[in-house]
Amino acid sequence: MTDAATSARVDAWLWAVRVYKTRSAATTACRAGHVRVNGEKAKAAQPVRPGDELRVRIAGFDRILIVRQPISKRVGAPLVATAVDERTPPRDPTPVVAQRDRGAGRPTKRERREIDRFRGRD
Repeated sequence: MTDAATSARVDAWLWAVRVYKTRSAATTACRAGHVRVNGEKAKAAQPVRPGDELRVRIAGFDRILIVRQPISKRVGAPLVATAVDERTPPRDPTPVVAQRDRGAGRPTKRERREIDRFRGRD
């Protein structure tokens, strides 16, 4: 088997499995240091092989992907599912933040105590 059949460029693979909408966006993310292959920062042309772990920072959190099959062309969604193993843990729900209506003025003494209790400043 040739090396081309057992590996693919990291930017092309990320584009092929629909992590990024365009290949140039995947290349830009690699240049910015948002993509790590097996813990090391990856350049766009770095090859990925089956078993490699990719950590991709998108929107402030990391997606953890395991390469099952190196592909470099866009394929259908069923083939994408066989090419990638998603290991990203579920996100924690964002905490509810109490907000007062804009223009409501200063909080009353009672509201102030409730705010302090909510923030844990008893």
